Amino acid sequence: MYGRSDIVVPLIHLALAAGVTVHVLLTKREAGSSVAWIGLSWLAPILGSVLYLLLGVNRVRRRAQSLRRPRPATRSQKLAREAARSDHLAALDHAGQRISGRPAEDGNSIAILHNGDAAYPQMLAAIESAQQTVALSSYIFRADAAGNPFIDALIRAKQRGVEVRVLIDGYGGGYFTSSTYHRLHRAGVPAARFLHSPLPWRMPFLNLRSHKKILGIDGRTVFTGGLNIGAENLTRTHPRHPVFDTHFKFEGPVVAQLIEVFAADWQFATQERLGGDAWFPALTPAGDSTARVVTSGPDHDLEKIEFVILQALSCARRSVKIMTPYFLPDERVITALSLAAYRGVEVHLVLPEHSNHPTVDWGSRVQMGPFLKAGGRVWTYPAPFNHSKLMTVDDLWALVGSANWDVRSFRLNFELDIEVYHSGVVRQVDELITAHQGTRLSASTLEGRSLPLRLRDGAARLLVPYL
Repeated sequence: MYGRSDIVVPLIHLALAAGVTVHVLLTKREAGSSVAWIGLSWLAPILGSVLYLLLGVNRVRRRAQSLRRPRPATRSQKLAREAARSDHLAALDHAGQRISGRPAEDGNSIAILHNGDAAYPQMLAAIESAQQTVALSSYIFRADAAGNPFIDALIRAKQRGVEVRVLIDGYGGGYFTSSTYHRLHRAGVPAARFLHSPLPWRMPFLNLRSHKKILGIDGRTVFTGGLNIGAENLTRTHPRHPVFDTHFKFEGPVVAQLIEVFAADWQFATQERLGGDAWFPALTPAGDSTARVVTSGPDHDLEKIEFVILQALSCARRSVKIMTPYFLPDERVITALSLAAYRGVEVHLVLPEHSNHPTVDWGSRVQMGPFLKAGGRVWTYPAPFNHSKLMTVDDLWALVGSANWDVRSFRLNFELDIEVYHSGVVRQVDELITAHQGTRLSASTLEGRSLPLRLRDGAARLLVPYL
């Protein structure tokens, strides 16, 4: 005799698996991911469907679109077209505007800051001098030797009447507890945790993170790049696990784009709109650099940074230099890198010998194989670990910011990069990348690894979206 559960459970499994199949066919673009989810839902009764509901459905996109705000106009499209380039990077400039929805802004000042030792004092001084607004967004914001001075400065700014808003990622800032958030909240500083909830049914957001780093002062100065706020970045104090990094200080018209990014994220997290002259003052030229903000995330900005990178690789004629702490891109990026190398472009990829995520290192060795065979050049440098994310093309264009060269940054994280057209700034970025070209890695070295190591690396590559 069959019990009721013998009939009900299979029916539930069939209904859930059929529902997952329909949803995947209607919403997923990648064939490999689609086949994997459909197969899991049918072959792992009920559990596979539950995993899809938790991890496979992009609820963030629906929420982001419902809170989407119009971007403030920083320059007319006509002026943007008149300022377009006439050299071989004109196609990149045009594509960047189409992809990002933002024009390239002339008249910017850009300063490069190395590590927390150089960046933190300037950032703290800027907070202390703020008169109207302070906007701070960080993936990691620790309440330690580096973070405590920031917390104190933000509280003082609030006490003297400055409008302060602080956004901390719900995972990077400490998922179960965030001392920084609680200290700011107790002091009356408006703070929010991005995509954070202790509720179990909100746990799928654990895999989606805001990786942006923004400090905006009075709508006129912005610090951004790859630098988090933590004692590991105070390299002169010799922390146990030092992290080197590169940050940038921007002044000029592009600052409006950077503040707009923060305002959109703040609205996303809190539903509060930031506007008016205190946040978006009239900006005048402050230098001779041209810059544009490019954002990406699992909402309406899906894959935009990756698209800009692909376009830059297709436009390159002489050289491409890339420095990233993690290298786990998808096949189309590997193909674009390889094609650039095949047509004679010198493509240099600079990676740490050992990052702070060994599993990522293992998977990256599989990814770089085809690129090396195409003539690409891979360089590694020894400790200390460098967290910088930098790219240059033909000594004329640079891409800097928060995005790593991996699927997580290109597809899952909310990221912020800035295109820079200025030979002087690009040359400085180029020199920084070149300075880290230590040991050159060859295809034969990779192919000579033992079978256990190759199996380990291949298995690590399968975890690409979650590393």
